[in-house]
Amino acid sequence: MQQITETYSPEETFALAKRMGEKAEGGEVYCLDGDLGVGKTVFAQGFGAGLGIDEPMASPTFTILKEYHTGRLALYHFDVYRIGSEDEMEEIGFHDLAGDAEGVSLIEWSRLITGIIPEDAVHVTIEKDPEKGFSYRRIQIS
Repeated sequence: MQQITETYSPEETFALAKRMGEKAEGGEVYCLDGDLGVGKTVFAQGFGAGLGIDEPMASPTFTILKEYHTGRLALYHFDVYRIGSEDEMEEIGFHDLAGDAEGVSLIEWSRLITGIIPEDAVHVTIEKDPEKGFSYRRIQIS
């Protein structure tokens, strides 16, 4: 199943992600892809809000993984933009966390590690279209 949603502000993108977070179940993996500056962090913040995470969320670009345990499920927020290899993901425990029934994994830049992404992962791709406005986003969920 593929769903395409258009948003016209960061608030709309946040709200869409929040609704997804509210429906998320333990053990799920969400792959989040799109160019730099497209709104992946806004999406991640909305998703976290949907899980009930009540602490500030920032992209884990330099740490690769940030864990949040204040929501109804833990959130394992990966940013693999600077990851060296899929083996490096294994070293930080990716497969243990990705299958954790008590948590959800959200992976920014997942296209860089496609070889270790579970087949049943939810893929979210965010794209801009400057002709439709500065804040316009096309969000494809499959």
